[in-house]
This record gives sequence, C-alpha cells and structure tokens, in this order.
Amino acid sequence: MLALVAAGYVLAFFFDESTARDAVGKSLHTLTIVAPIIVIVLLLTALMGTFVDPKAFTKHLGEGSGAKGWAIALAAGIISHGSSYVWYPLLADLRMHGTRSGLIVAFLYARAVKIPWLPLMASYFGLAFTVVLTLYIVVGAYVQGRIAQALLPGD
Repeated sequence: MLALVAAGYVLAFFFDESTARDAVGKSLHTLTIVAPIIVIVLLLTALMGTFVDPKAFTKHLGEGSGAKGWAIALAAGIISHGSSYVWYPLLADLRMHGTRSGLIVAFLYARAVKIPWLPLMASYFGLAFTVVLTLYIVVGAYVQGRIAQALLPGD
C-alpha cells in the first residue's frame, strides 16, 4: 500500500507539481499530528500483550465486576487497534475464563473509537462534533453490552 501511495505521488508530480507538493506537505503535517498518538497506542498495546494475563484480567471482568468491569472493557476497546479478528482468540480465552459476554460486546463496540484518527476528525469536523460522536460511541458500546448481557444465556 505504501508503494502504491508513493507511486501515486510520483505520478501526481508529473501532472501538476505544485498541487502534488501541497498534497505531500499536508500529508506530512497530518502524519506529524497522528504519529505520536500511534506510537503511544502501539506501546500500550504491546505492554498489555506482554504483561496482562487473561486469568488475572478475568477477576476484574467476571461475575460481579460491576462498574469497574464496564470501565475496563470500554477503555480496552478504545485503546485497542488492529483488525478485530486478531482479538478473537484473546476474547475467547477471556470468555472461557469467565468474562461476561456483555463486556466482550462492549469491548468490540468501543473499538469504533480510533484514537489515532481523533485529531484528524477534529480538524475536519471540529472538536465539539468529535467529542459528541466519541461519547455516543462509548455510550452505545455500553448499551449494546447491556443488551447482549440481558439476551445471552449464562450472563
């Protein structure tokens, strides 16, 4: 993909050099805004993958976890990145160790918040829109988790 984008910029230079320069400049500016956030998210995910034991985690996400369980599920969903299918084995392991289905649903729904893209979204749509949409997604994740918890047997 990177090679295709680079080839697109090279092609653009042949057709309209000044517009291509502007595009590259804006892309680099966006990258400087988003890159530190991506690094933080990658570090947090690597730390979680290295130091978090599913069995230890389950005591905070099992029966009677209450508000703390919901907060953990929503926060973990927000800071997670990558394709959803990559998380399925970990979520299955957590489920087998007693994590409630509603919390897994909330985690998956909260993944719709993409931290690295928040600055870009704010620059396009404004800070107020970004904050309100993010809050709606988090509240929606909680509601979907509660619905799943009510409908799925064993929770």
